[in-house]
Amino acid sequence: MMSNAIVMALVPVFFVLLLGFAAGRFRIVDGYHVDGLNALVMDFALPASLFAATASASRSQMIEQAPLFLAFGLTMLLLYVAWYWLVRSFSGVSRSNASLQALTIGFPNLAGVGLPVLSAILGPGGTVPVAVALASGSILISPLTLIMVEMNASKAHGAEVSGRQVLTAVRRALTKPVVLAPALGILLSLSDLNPDALAHACLALIGNAAAGVALFLTGLIRSAQSFRLDWKVVAATAASDLIRPLLAVVVVYVLRIAPDTAKTTILLAAVPSGFFGILFAVNYRLDSATVGSMVIASTGFSIVTMAIAIAVLFSH
Repeated sequence: MMSNAIVMALVPVFFVLLLGFAAGRFRIVDGYHVDGLNALVMDFALPASLFAATASASRSQMIEQAPLFLAFGLTMLLLYVAWYWLVRSFSGVSRSNASLQALTIGFPNLAGVGLPVLSAILGPGGTVPVAVALASGSILISPLTLIMVEMNASKAHGAEVSGRQVLTAVRRALTKPVVLAPALGILLSLSDLNPDALAHACLALIGNAAAGVALFLTGLIRSAQSFRLDWKVVAATAASDLIRPLLAVVVVYVLRIAPDTAKTTILLAAVPSGFFGILFAVNYRLDSATVGSMVIASTGFSIVTMAIAIAVLFSH
């Protein structure tokens, strides 16, 4: 069952990535001008998916997931800050690109890999923890990255960033659909104001496209770039696939998280790097080649690391 869960989760991911790569390489789809597809994912499909998943959970389900939200969010934040400091201190990467790399490493691919793995192991009950984990990343780390990128955009003409520009960057980051949607969904869930069946069906129809289109887009973008295997990609793969789950072990131990929630948190932390970084990079015309290489390498190596994580956590 465990090996089947890994295969069923990761093989479709590689298939869709390769499909996007082939579409770009054979010029079926333009891999250089992807703004429209990027907007589809980040402004429509993914926000709809996050809102539908969080808003549809009952109040009791959402409250039960509070420890996971805290532990998973803290794990991502710690790794985010550590990587940002590392590359800023030792490689001279710009603030914007350092924040995108930190986002890529800190925020795993929960929609494309986490959901099918948790569903295979926990059954239908695996959907809510994945949605909450996605919401924690969208609310906690995505805004940090967007604020840094927006502030960098404000400095494009070489002027010092004023307090007003900082506030503008914060406002723009916090009002992005990918940030607002899960936050609103959690608020509705906690208020017991769940959307009715028709509203959920409408949102799910576009939301279901999020993971597949995002993976296709990642492969499409990679078709226009060469794969980079340097120390940053190797270190990023180790940080994503090894350090993140080990860090989660420490966090759940320190916070004294209940065993079942702790196992779920650690498994979600073992999921490979996500696609938010590469999509943000494309949107802001930043270094998508490096973060794209990080995603590919992390996803490939996770076949081994996720198998070990599942065997250790759920073999009994």
